[in-house]
Amino acid sequence: MNKAPRQTLTAPIRRIRFAYVALFFCCWTSLIALRLGWLQVVRHGDFVHRAALQQQRTFEVAPRRGMLYDRNLRELAVTVQVDSVYAVPSELGDNRASAAEILAEIVHADSRDNFTSQQQMLARFNASRNFAWVARKVDPEIADRLRELNLKGVYFQKEFKRFYPNNDLAAQVLGYVGTDDVGLGGLERQFDEDMHGEPGHMLTALDAKRHVLGSEESQPMPGENLVLSIDANIQYMAERALDAQMLKTKALHGTVVVQDPHTGQILALAISPRFNPNDQKHMDSSVLQNLAVSDVYEPGSTFKLVTYSAALDGAGVQPTDLVDCQNGAMTMYGRTLHDDHSDHFGVVTVQYALEHSSDVGAAKMALKLGPNKFYSYMRGFGFGDRSGIELPSETRGLLRAPKKWGATSILSMAIGQEVGVTPVQLVTMVSALANGGVYMPPHVLLQSTDEMKGDARLKPAAFRPSNQLPSTLPDGAHRVISEMTSAKMRMMMQGIVTEGTGKLAALNGYSSAGKTGTAQKIDVATHTYSHTKLVASFAGFAPVSNPAISIAVVIDTPTAGGEAAHYGGAASAPVFADVAQQVLEYLGVPHDQPLKTKKELQIAQKDAVDDSPADSTADLSAMFDDVNNLPADDPLRSPANAAADVAANEKPIVVPPTKAPSKTSGIVSLLPAKVLAAFQANGGTSSTSGNEGASARLAPTKVVPAVSVKDKGSVVVDAGLRVPVPSFEGVGLRGVVERADTVGLRVQAVGSGLAREQVPAAGTMVPAGTEVIVRFSR
Repeated sequence: MNKAPRQTLTAPIRRIRFAYVALFFCCWTSLIALRLGWLQVVRHGDFVHRAALQQQRTFEVAPRRGMLYDRNLRELAVTVQVDSVYAVPSELGDNRASAAEILAEIVHADSRDNFTSQQQMLARFNASRNFAWVARKVDPEIADRLRELNLKGVYFQKEFKRFYPNNDLAAQVLGYVGTDDVGLGGLERQFDEDMHGEPGHMLTALDAKRHVLGSEESQPMPGENLVLSIDANIQYMAERALDAQMLKTKALHGTVVVQDPHTGQILALAISPRFNPNDQKHMDSSVLQNLAVSDVYEPGSTFKLVTYSAALDGAGVQPTDLVDCQNGAMTMYGRTLHDDHSDHFGVVTVQYALEHSSDVGAAKMALKLGPNKFYSYMRGFGFGDRSGIELPSETRGLLRAPKKWGATSILSMAIGQEVGVTPVQLVTMVSALANGGVYMPPHVLLQSTDEMKGDARLKPAAFRPSNQLPSTLPDGAHRVISEMTSAKMRMMMQGIVTEGTGKLAALNGYSSAGKTGTAQKIDVATHTYSHTKLVASFAGFAPVSNPAISIAVVIDTPTAGGEAAHYGGAASAPVFADVAQQVLEYLGVPHDQPLKTKKELQIAQKDAVDDSPADSTADLSAMFDDVNNLPADDPLRSPANAAADVAANEKPIVVPPTKAPSKTSGIVSLLPAKVLAAFQANGGTSSTSGNEGASARLAPTKVVPAVSVKDKGSVVVDAGLRVPVPSFEGVGLRGVVERADTVGLRVQAVGSGLAREQVPAAGTMVPAGTEVIVRFSR
């Protein structure tokens, strides 16, 4: 039986349509897969971060900043925990304006603090939903008042705050720290990375309503502590003495640097005016700079120490050598170099020229060296280069190479012009002269350590003066001059204090040495030296034979008092004396000179202020009677009978040999024994004092035939030979000696300058060989 054929579908599926549908679903699936891959792989970190922001809060836990100690482990800078106040604006809701007003009434105590003002606070509330600062690191009293308010949405967070227990003590050295615990000056800035430490983190989980569910915390790593070479007590002494002088002189700035000459360690670095790092809101930006390392000034006559030490060491000059100061004026290549208007020195010893700060004498010392050798000594003393002290913004100063000098630059540099130095460079140079001739780089940092005060491993390093250099010299140390040259310079610098321009630097019970300096500042308007703006300085050390400390004092632009009060000898030397006296007593340094009574100190200070003491005629008469050993009934004792002629048959007057004074002039002590003996045998005197004493001692003196020496050394004056006393009024010391010599008289000078008074009076008939007393003044 045949089957019927199968019927085909009337609507067969088209294969092409199936292919299109299948392709569509494949593309759709691929797009979804790519999108999921993009979101879950490529954007995974971003979404995790966004989720963390919604579900977690991360706080950075600030580390404790390292401590700053002085050498005796007294805290100079510490870190304490205080409260900072913040708000969650979303929790304040519509009360943001009123909350800002209430909070500002408490935290906005200073009108100049814009951060805590109501307007700024409200702006922060409107700019954020989750966090806004109210006030940072507030005082405990303010934090307590805010807690009493118990405002919703206002919270407290502990933060570290830098605190300086001694307020402005060594402010420019320590520096200060900003609100974000970043060092902004001084050692805080220089060692910010080391002292800051490594911060920690606290992770807090929150629910949908911002409630804390739990937290994880990683501990911060505290910063390193620094132990400084500063002694807080010495620092206080230096600052107190400097502040007193600043108030007296009304100067622009002042700097005092105290250094250990044998190690280079800075014991005190005082700058005035200062600032209080605890009160950053009221800081004056003009006093933030550390002038001891960043301020460059022309040193003036203190730089002559470099000139003379280089001449002694490199040119074979001796303190007893003679130098012609050409009556105070020297011309070279059309330029005339002048000494002080009151100084007109002729041929004097090298020591005398330094003691009385002759510019001409210093210039001739530099010419003996020559430019290249002089420059090498200046570089050897550390000028023209950074010292490497651990303080920021140190300058190298100004010192040009000889090829850049002008024709007369060597004259200028010899007297401290055309060269710029810092106070730290100056004190380091003086320390090299004091310690035997070795340059020791200055340092203010003793060590950095992780130990805190109280740890047995951290011990104080109290300063003990030493007379020896370290067995192993530190990096940068080198010999500049020989030990013999150093000894000669110490002796000459002592003469500056005892006989020269630095008399106000004398101490009680201690010998001292140093050099005064007065430099003219450049007038910005005229680009020439100002005649009114000066920089007064003094640099020295004490005691002389075994220096324990070196001190540099720089007073910038003193204005109070007369012109003489603006010079280094009057403005800076007293600060040196005040600081050195206190520090040496504090350190327990043994006295090397007899202590003076209060009355003796007053007399010495009066004589130091007036280089030519105003001795009365009666005092001069007493000196005349004493040195000539006149009997009580001698007519020369009575001024009324001073001009009376003595009978020719009067018995001879026996005059004992004059004893050398206990405080011998620096010039006489340097003269060779043979020269001194011959000089005294010809009628000279070793007791002459004053600024031009060297001229008198070097003046030729004729032998007086009426004077003879007996067996026991007594001098017999023939009373029968009488000579009239010349008039010396208005004559300089050299002229006085020459006039007296022509008639066979000797001279003992008091003071310096021109002759003002004399005993006996002019015209008095006295025995030949008599010693006349003459007072000089300027």
